[in-house]
Amino acid sequence: MSPTSFGGGCNLTSQAVGTAENFLRMRYKICVYAICKNEEQFVDRWMDAVSEADLVVVTDTGSTDQTVEKLRGRGAVVYTEMISPWRFDTARNVAMDHIPEDMDICVSNDLDEVFEKGWRQQLEEVWQPIYTRARYLFTWSHNSDGTPAKQFSMEKIHRRHGFRWVHPVHEVLEYSGDDKDMTVWVNGMVLHHYPDRLKPRAQYLPLLELSSRENPSDDRTMFWLGREYLYHGMHDQCISTLKHHLDLPTAQWDEERCASMRYISNCYQEKNNLPEAKKWLFCAIAECPHVREPYLHMARLGYLEENWPLVFFMTEKGLRIATKTGSYLVELESWGAEFYDLGAICTYWLGLYEKSYHYATTAWELDPNNPRLKKNLELIGLKRTNAL
Repeated sequence: MSPTSFGGGCNLTSQAVGTAENFLRMRYKICVYAICKNEEQFVDRWMDAVSEADLVVVTDTGSTDQTVEKLRGRGAVVYTEMISPWRFDTARNVAMDHIPEDMDICVSNDLDEVFEKGWRQQLEEVWQPIYTRARYLFTWSHNSDGTPAKQFSMEKIHRRHGFRWVHPVHEVLEYSGDDKDMTVWVNGMVLHHYPDRLKPRAQYLPLLELSSRENPSDDRTMFWLGREYLYHGMHDQCISTLKHHLDLPTAQWDEERCASMRYISNCYQEKNNLPEAKKWLFCAIAECPHVREPYLHMARLGYLEENWPLVFFMTEKGLRIATKTGSYLVELESWGAEFYDLGAICTYWLGLYEKSYHYATTAWELDPNNPRLKKNLELIGLKRTNAL
């Protein structure tokens, strides 16, 4: 085994060098912390994933199942706290306060989220004392075969000091340290989300309304509130709230503004006001022409009107966009079979049977278990053959 020479006459074997490199890489104290309530079904999977940390601290907010006992049995330090009135930021700040002062890096994640193996090494390879927080890839949803469906960046890793959570729901980390707030991207670090679909989200709306009262000039809060009104079918409230969002001087992100305009259009469609719905979709396209979503929404509206030239134009324009932005606002439907399905229908009625067959083939390839798409492909194929 040949030695490696360093200045000062010090010789180290390659094995010793490897040990030294590992020591340097593992120089940070890392704590994973979380809040939870009645999540015993996730404990073992979650603890397996966070076991790379030096310490796991959990604040339980009122479990009535075996969550606390299972976490303690797996080695987590668990505190029980009652948060009243309930706010997510308060709960997370209470959890953060239980982290020992000597920790260097704090990793916040929930029990229905799972890090891929090796996350600690990936984090330590890029972390430096100058950084205040880290960003990484978050898999929000998965396809039926387990592969990632919707992914975007997440930012819930931070220094031990200088941070607090703010906003009652859709809470975010706010930095108040003396030095510059600096974020590092952790290449290869992936957190997967496997949510409990049975958990109610009824608390989100009143908490968002509270957040909007506390932060009336916060554009992100206003956007989320308007979107929540849409989820609840409260169309007039959605329209007025999202129009207010668009009027806020800080609402500058074109992709989020485009989403507000699409949601306003959706509400007008629900109110059977198609001209107003169409107007807002044209605004959405003008606001953010480099994303697929507004083109798909306009193609859907054209289908309702049986305006086949409009559907064809929007399909062609949308499909020319070949790259997702990677934001949380990407709608997976824009990247599936629907564009091609609409393209097949509109070109069929326009007499473009060859193009219709191409669209129908692609739609069925993307969604092979859809019997309607298969039937459409067969009918279009017959029409195409007869037209030759």
